[in-house]
Amino acid sequence: MLKRADFVAHKPYNERHVERKVSVYLSMNKKVVILVSGLVIVTIGLLVFLTTILVPQSEPYYNVAIRFVNAAGTFDEEAAYRLLSPDLQAYVDENCPDGVSACLAEYTPDEWGQLIRDGGAVYRRSKKDGEAYDIQLVATYQYDKGFAGVCIYNRTEEIAPDDWRVTAWAGFVPCDDPIASIDGLRSAEAPNRVAP
Repeated sequence: MLKRADFVAHKPYNERHVERKVSVYLSMNKKVVILVSGLVIVTIGLLVFLTTILVPQSEPYYNVAIRFVNAAGTFDEEAAYRLLSPDLQAYVDENCPDGVSACLAEYTPDEWGQLIRDGGAVYRRSKKDGEAYDIQLVATYQYDKGFAGVCIYNRTEEIAPDDWRVTAWAGFVPCDDPIASIDGLRSAEAPNRVAP
């Protein structure tokens, strides 16, 4: 029969055994934590890499829409005008005596302020329509609802090889407006629609 002295005699062994198990457990947990951390870092790096090479804004048909809105929104009249199709340039010449930038500025309320410089308008989504692209952009203005996001529509078409131009625009409305979806903004009923 076992006596209390037998348990006391085995105590150092039990403590060493427990310490060894804890040590093995902790070293395994460190390895798991390092492995999981490494996988997370690799995954994030891969996502960043894929995002940079697959960014649609680098495509010429998207890029022209972004450059146009950013140029017109910051009153770079010459740059904005050059990005319009000949039909849209004729519309501007006839209907916008102060230039395309002034025409677009009339669409947004004064309390929104100006378009934020250096990339205030960015790509959101698009739909291909034959050889043309219907593009929805989101622009950020200085204040109020304008700061929360303004949805803008541009249609781009290739008028000559490697010469993409904006052929229509619409929108300049808060993105929470029911018509601010890409389908709403490309429709004939879209606010501020110009499509000569």
